[in-house]
Amino acid sequence: MADSVYHPILNALYRNTNVQFWVLQLVGWFGLSLVSFLSLNLWYNQQGGGYIGHTLVQSALGVLISWPLRSLFHYFWNDKLIFRVSSALAGIIGCSLIWSILRISTFMSMTGEKDVWADFGGWLFGSFLVFLCWVAFYHLVKYYQLLQNKHETILRMASDAQIEQLKRLQAETVAREAQLKMLRYQINPHFLFNTLNAISALVRVQESSKAHEMILQLSNFLRYSLDNDPIHKVSLRQEIEAVTQYLNIERTRFGRRLQLEFDIPFDCQSIDVPSLILQPLVENAIKYAIASEEAGGTIAIVASLKQDYLTVDVIDSGPGIDKNYGIVESTGIGLRNTDERLRQFYNDDYELRLDNKLEGGLRVRLRIPSN
Repeated sequence: MADSVYHPILNALYRNTNVQFWVLQLVGWFGLSLVSFLSLNLWYNQQGGGYIGHTLVQSALGVLISWPLRSLFHYFWNDKLIFRVSSALAGIIGCSLIWSILRISTFMSMTGEKDVWADFGGWLFGSFLVFLCWVAFYHLVKYYQLLQNKHETILRMASDAQIEQLKRLQAETVAREAQLKMLRYQINPHFLFNTLNAISALVRVQESSKAHEMILQLSNFLRYSLDNDPIHKVSLRQEIEAVTQYLNIERTRFGRRLQLEFDIPFDCQSIDVPSLILQPLVENAIKYAIASEEAGGTIAIVASLKQDYLTVDVIDSGPGIDKNYGIVESTGIGLRNTDERLRQFYNDDYELRLDNKLEGGLRVRLRIPSN
């Protein structure tokens, strides 16, 4: 806990062991004066000034006599247990003797009592009990302080570990975001190259109106692409709108050779997906199922929601792939980057699979958590 939480006086008492020692010394010894007054002076009807003064003096003497015990215990604190116990017993006995002698001397001097030395054993026994309690309480407080210090050290170490872990997580997040951006932006030049080639072809065959329309559609798609951060997610509805913008560009190029089918249930449309995650899948279908086929073909996008997972299938009517190939071997940069982006977002909790359909064509299945 921060020092500023405490009042300055309480903070000194909480943090400073020297202050704690002297506060306990004064409270303890002069608390003994109050106990002595109530149990002895009042009981034996010793309420004169000398008797009450002696009660205060013996406590003051106790403060001074017990003070060196602290240094003695500090000196032997890290030694073996036998030395610590021996030093404690020696301190108790020595202080008890000194305090008993001084108590009797001052008592006789201040009250005029005679023959008090005959009861020295009783005075010594009481002194022994008092210093035994003092030593026991001192060690109790000392061990409590050590326990508190150890607890604070553990908390501080845990806090430092959490800070370091947070720094690592922040660094990992920055690296992850940089990698996601790199993967997404690697797709854009590839897409631009194909689109600009198509525009160039339209210009060469003097299809200026189609080229102009394609340029406008390309502008709209790129604006959407730049406005959506690749490290963030968008709803499936927004993602389908972006894919539609891309397909409008391709329909300008292929005309009736490109047929589209969409089946996106309403309960799937609000689920978040990585932005522009479907565009490389659709672009791959255009390349292999439409551009390479003289009669063109059909591209379908079908979504479904089951057991907290969203499944999106991109299906084309093309020739399919060799089943012996996997994602990395069978495709180019588009699907490889899509697979890596999904891994960055979902670790291993996703599926990206390519399957040939029985009736012909290829299905690319994307399955991700819906929450």
